[in-house]
Amino acid sequence: MTRKLCRLCLAVLWITNGLLLFSQERRKIIIDQDCRGPATTDLQAVLVLLQSPHVQPLGITVVSGDSWRDEEVAHTVRLLEIAGRTDIPVVPGAVFPLVNNKAEIERWEKVYGKVPYKGAWNEILPGENAPWKLPYHDPFIVPPLREGTPSLRALDEDAAHFLVRMVHKYPHEVTIYAGGPLTDLALALAIDSQFAELTHELVVMGGSLNPGESDPEFAMNPRREFNFWWDPEATHIVLHARWPKITITTVDISIKTRLTKAMIVDISKADTPVAQYLAKYADEEYMWDELAAAAWLEPGIITKEQVSYLDIDISHGAGYGNTISWTDTDRPGLGEQPAHVPVDLDSRRFYDLFVQLMKSPTPRPKSTGH
Repeated sequence: MTRKLCRLCLAVLWITNGLLLFSQERRKIIIDQDCRGPATTDLQAVLVLLQSPHVQPLGITVVSGDSWRDEEVAHTVRLLEIAGRTDIPVVPGAVFPLVNNKAEIERWEKVYGKVPYKGAWNEILPGENAPWKLPYHDPFIVPPLREGTPSLRALDEDAAHFLVRMVHKYPHEVTIYAGGPLTDLALALAIDSQFAELTHELVVMGGSLNPGESDPEFAMNPRREFNFWWDPEATHIVLHARWPKITITTVDISIKTRLTKAMIVDISKADTPVAQYLAKYADEEYMWDELAAAAWLEPGIITKEQVSYLDIDISHGAGYGNTISWTDTDRPGLGEQPAHVPVDLDSRRFYDLFVQLMKSPTPRPKSTGH
């Protein structure tokens, strides 16, 4: 009886240690983001993944979108300096979309009406009190940064080749998190037809299905979402690639979230560089990208999801850049892939996780051997 009990105890100990080792293994991820800054939903999503001790960021690839790439790169490397994570490479990505451009959108607007939010193409970003309100500027000019000029330099490699190189180095282990336009991923697919299949999964913030009238931006144009609209051709390419798994956090669920002043005040109580960075630069806004990142960290945040087949209108007509969606029974069967689309969330669990991560000390660097 005693021997049986000992063997049972040893078995339990072996299983427990195995689970503990498994739980301590960091999940590899590449963060592809249009890093407008300082703070904002873009860099706050980066911080969600940076602050988790269970994540191994292999790099941050930066694509134009909300701002121009070079300005976003500067904000990103400055954030890494502040957080003490200069071990993570920042890799410049695409400056311009594959086909879409400022002149094309100006022509489109003359025929079909104004687009309120155009990211880096906006002459003045909307909102009287927007902390990032800046006049339109040349894509290769980096205005002075409010958080200070970084001394860290970006990696001397382009994002598409970096993405391909990393998935070949760690086949089927790397999650690609895409919180901005999908140009970098489309370029990686053009370079290497195996790129998507060699990843572990793709996590995207983008697209809009039926968000309702709770936000004026989507009330009259419910299918227009900026990340997909900025580079529709890239979106089409990415959504047709054969990823092992695709999760797409759309506008519909994103606008159920809100970073509030109270949350920022709570975060500011922590005397850490990241917490103080947010205390100084964060502002109230929808948590578009943070939700996509946090739900990947803790899937239990999502209480309901659906499987949909998504694509984008690339006709250059009135619906150019609009999200298209089908169920499995009505899709055209032209290569569209199934995507897990979160529908509802446990908002309290999400907010608690975000605040906890932002107040926690930043995990120590771990060598990734780039």
